[in-house]
Amino acid sequence: MKIIVMSDSHGDKETVRTVSALHADAIFHCGDSELTVEDPVLQGMHIVRGNCDSDLRFPSSFVIEVGEKRVFVVHGHEHDCKRTLLPLYYAAQEEQADIVLFGHSHLYGTEMKEGILFLNPGSTLLPRGGNEATFAVIEWDETIRISFKNLALETINEVEIKNFLN
Repeated sequence: MKIIVMSDSHGDKETVRTVSALHADAIFHCGDSELTVEDPVLQGMHIVRGNCDSDLRFPSSFVIEVGEKRVFVVHGHEHDCKRTLLPLYYAAQEEQADIVLFGHSHLYGTEMKEGILFLNPGSTLLPRGGNEATFAVIEWDETIRISFKNLALETINEVEIKNFLN
């Protein structure tokens, strides 16, 4: 299974178009696109509403099956994700999620907690912490591989989790 994740593009249609053209089983946007539901650049993408999105037709969260994994998607502002992952962890348990995708902090990172993969792809337009603009690729088979890529599609950081039984 291959998933592409982006967030916090803040109106940058060209980057959204470039990233969403990549091959994957599913493509997610974790909010703050600042676009509308009917914008053609979002076609075929799973997207949630962020705190900077004015189109209320985007859901604030959802759960979707990709392959055999339950993916829980939020923006993160309603889960205090800038301070702690605990509210997201509790929500993920309630949703029986295998993967939690979120944005909001504009900082990329990933963490595995009790069999649940948490991932923030960073921001494709306004990264923080001195980081490059990023999006993420999750490849999950016998091994979980997470690649954080810059807008030139170069891998700038990778995480691999082996011997994972889930």
